[in-house]
Amino acid sequence: MCGICGQYSFDRDVRVHESDLERMAATLEHRGPDDKGTYTDGQVGLGFRRLSIIDLTGGHQPMSDAEGTLWVVFNGEIYNFPELRKELQGFGHSFRTNSDTEVIVHGYKQWGADVVNRLNGMFGFAIWDTQKKKLIVARDAMGIKPVYYKIGNESLYFASEIRAITAAMEESVDVDPAALNLFLRYRYTPAPLTIYRGIRKLAPGTMLTVENGECSVERWYRYKPTPLSPTPSVGAVQEELLDIYKRAMKRHLLSDVPVGLLLSGGIDSGLLLGLMNLYGENWRTYTVGYGESFSGDEIELATETARLLKADHTNVRLERETFESALSHIIESLEEPVATSSIVPMYFVCQRAREDVKVAMIGQGPDELFGGYRRHVGVRYGGLWRGLPGFVQSAITGTVNRLPRGEMFKRGVYALGEKDRMKRYQSVFSLMPGESIDGLFREDVGIANAGDHVLECWKDLKGLMGETDELGGFQLVELMSSLPDELLMFADKLSMAHSLEVRVPFLDKEVVEYVTRLPANFKVRRGNKTKWIHRRVCSEFLPESILKRKKQGFGVNVVDSWFYGRMSGRLEGLLLDSESLMFQYLRPDAVKRLFDEHKAKQADNHKVLFSLVVFEEWLRLQSVKVT
Repeated sequence: MCGICGQYSFDRDVRVHESDLERMAATLEHRGPDDKGTYTDGQVGLGFRRLSIIDLTGGHQPMSDAEGTLWVVFNGEIYNFPELRKELQGFGHSFRTNSDTEVIVHGYKQWGADVVNRLNGMFGFAIWDTQKKKLIVARDAMGIKPVYYKIGNESLYFASEIRAITAAMEESVDVDPAALNLFLRYRYTPAPLTIYRGIRKLAPGTMLTVENGECSVERWYRYKPTPLSPTPSVGAVQEELLDIYKRAMKRHLLSDVPVGLLLSGGIDSGLLLGLMNLYGENWRTYTVGYGESFSGDEIELATETARLLKADHTNVRLERETFESALSHIIESLEEPVATSSIVPMYFVCQRAREDVKVAMIGQGPDELFGGYRRHVGVRYGGLWRGLPGFVQSAITGTVNRLPRGEMFKRGVYALGEKDRMKRYQSVFSLMPGESIDGLFREDVGIANAGDHVLECWKDLKGLMGETDELGGFQLVELMSSLPDELLMFADKLSMAHSLEVRVPFLDKEVVEYVTRLPANFKVRRGNKTKWIHRRVCSEFLPESILKRKKQGFGVNVVDSWFYGRMSGRLEGLLLDSESLMFQYLRPDAVKRLFDEHKAKQADNHKVLFSLVVFEEWLRLQSVKVT
């Protein structure tokens, strides 16, 4: 796990300076404190910071082939690199190291840019082909590792983090109002946009190529799930899924440094621990919580899981004051605003884990793959709603709209009635209706229907849905957009802030490509039975007491309580003060209305209000100008 950066000058007479690359790479030291390196070749330069995980002495980067015709900087892990190495040796390639980076070098020489389709792992990398004068920058299929870029002033800048790009730029960067609209509507900014105007991030499974002075971005990962035919039995799917999980875990445990697990009180990380026990014992596990003062706390549940599965467990206990005092620093680590309350516990559990281990497994993925959220139940059975007579829909809608704090149900009823598939998914993701978000903006800043830009971000996903059912199509959007742009993004940034590598075994490419072929009845069943087949696999490792635990929404109660407790005064200072920086973009009266409605318990606006708090805190950390 590392940090990469680089520059490309479209003017062949302008050389990239090593000092510029060193300045970019220096901002990424937290991602790679163990080693550093740079390479320049006229109009191209590559920079690197290394966190040594595999081949601790032999993986120096930038790395080249023996002839020096190909140069690579790589952030991530290639879990199938031993198999690829053996295959490439069969073609006559000779390796000088035991690192997975060298597989990318020789893989490109053998297969060209198509090497990306042979990699099972998480990565952001850049390849400079000196003979073809071709630069390739790519992001992994699931978007576990971020890659940012900017084209401007006759130059391309790219890096694992935004801070490296801004360190190299002479001009300041502005807030993008359209991206801000999307953030307020979804709590994150979907790729390829970022909150900064002109700075982009590669979407999962996409590649940026520069050749002959021309720059292009295209999706290289174009897997189209096709339903399993004939539909296998429940027993066959359960057995196959377990075997795939075992293979994925074995791959993800590949490491030359200590490995641990970030353990929640739920079934997903519990299953990871059970799978890890197949290949070792007494694993280090870590859980964070607020203790008995917080009803959503997972410390007690996770401790019991660790005891049952014989892990060496550590609890990290936070005070509510920690959440409040650390928020600003954590937002700075994220670089972009992400309004998910679990960013705070994630930061501190990674900090503690890094004291003992350099790699930690995390259990993200099954909720999106198997339908673990309440929204998945609505999507699964939304067709039944759309099939109801109009007068029945109207009666139910009228009842729901009268609920004082039923925003989730109101949005759900509205969303599932939408006829267009992609717009339906858009509405399900939205915190508030588009017109409500648009109404927050000043007239001289707002962009009409800016929230619909997300449909442009998803435009090529519709073609990948193939024969997926309604739930499967929605989950594909989650896997390619909301999961990488929100949960995986903050997992990467907050773990790497402490030089900790986190791995996501449930997003192993073999796992994803099998599960996305399963029909909806293997995932969500009537009676709010979510993650159905996944739970059956979990039952082979976890007792009934763990399987029956309710899903926890960590941090939500903390955030909502702010608006009624002692934090209310501080929030009023952020949200209602006419001098707050957000009012360069937003209308004070519209924000005040949201706050007053929530305080009076006339509406549940805590999610969008927290988004506004995060945005204001983020603005105070930035050097951005009003546009």
